Order: sequence, then C-alpha cells, then structure tokens
Amino acid sequence: MSEKLLPRHVAIIMDGNRRWARRHRLKAALGHRRGVETLRNIIRESSDLKIRALSLYAFSTENWKRDPSEVQALMDLLLEFFSSEIDELDEKNVCIRILGVKEALPPAQREALFRAEERTKNNTGLCLNIAINYGGRDELVRAFRKIAKKIAEGEMSPDDISEDSISTSLDTHDLPDVDLLIRTSGEMRLSNFLLYQCAYAEFVFTDVLWPDFDLAAYHAALDEYGKRQRRFGGG
Repeated sequence: MSEKLLPRHVAIIMDGNRRWARRHRLKAALGHRRGVETLRNIIRESSDLKIRALSLYAFSTENWKRDPSEVQALMDLLLEFFSSEIDELDEKNVCIRILGVKEALPPAQREALFRAEERTKNNTGLCLNIAINYGGRDELVRAFRKIAKKIAEGEMSPDDISEDSISTSLDTHDLPDVDLLIRTSGEMRLSNFLLYQCAYAEFVFTDVLWPDFDLAAYHAALDEYGKRQRRFGGG
C-alpha cells in the first residue's frame, strides 16, 4: 500500500460487539472483551503505518442508558485496557488523547485516563483519540462556550469567529479533520461522532462486526479510501 494514499486521520465507530456476543450465545460483556482484542490490533497497525491520528468511539454520552451491568463491564474493561497496554503504547511513541468529558466518569477510570494522557503527552507518533463519555453535539456546545467566554472577557470579538477558531476549540484541536470514517456492523450513520470533523470525510461502511474486524478488513477499508477522488466540494 502506498503511504501517500493513506488517510492522515482515521475515525472508527466500533459497532457490533453485542451482536457478536448474541450470535455466539455469550453475554454482552464478552463481546466487548473480544472487541478489545480487535482494538489492540488496529492501534498497532495504524501506528506501524504511520497514520497521523486514529479516533475511536468507545463510549458515547448516550451509552449511560444501557443496562448498568454492561456499563460497569465497559468501565472495568477501560481500566484493564490502560493497565495492560499503556507500556506498549508509550514505547511505540503513541500520544493518547481522550475526547469527551472525563470529569463525569467514575474516579478510578478518570484517574487512569488522566495518567495515560500525562504520560504520553510528549510522544510524537500516532495520536490515539479515544472518545469516552463523548457526543459530537456536546463537543460543539463546549467549543462554543469557550469562544463565548473569550468574547465576554474581551479576548476576541464576534467577527473573529471562524472555522479555525471553532476547530481549535474542539477536543481534536491541532489535528487534521477526519479523512476516513469506518463503521462496522452494517449500520450507516454517524451516531453523533465527530460531526464537525467529518465534514469532508470519506465513509466506509462494512457488515463485519467489530470483534471480527481483522487487519485484512482494515486494509480493505484503507484501500477503498485510496481509490476515492476527493474534491472537497470542488466538482
């Protein structure tokens, strides 16, 4: 695969863990656990391919509505993932950034995320964005509040509001917009993920459930991206 055809920023909606579990007559938590194995492989491959940024939709603001036992299992997996993977991620020069509102998470998870960000903040390899307690509309509201605060304090005027000022107020500030968005499991919607950043993203939807999304499926999505002609509205 030619490196020049690779996207700078890949976003993935990791969908299908629960359906995978039902298909195998397992509890939902085991589907999520199997999905973590896929997650490890995709992160490693993205780092090896020297992709600039990888954004993963791990837990949305709406996911709190799920069964409490499933939410707890996801929170436990979150701690387990950072405990087992942080050394390798740091060694591979991965910079971890959490998208969303960490402050609303349970204390142990919140502390683990803060530690991961602090430990890897100076790394210059893959920027791994993990969206936890994240919603695209909520991100925009928080960005607009930052801008409004600057206007109220006299740091900028309403006429200074631009695409750049909005972009730099988002959780993904200083990163390129999403080039490729992949969603697994056959669903074809954004589900409130990176709404602003996906303005000109190429979408690849696959019927493969996330736990079965292997490197061959990932490369197929990257190859599909390489075939697209991106015009950015230019005709």
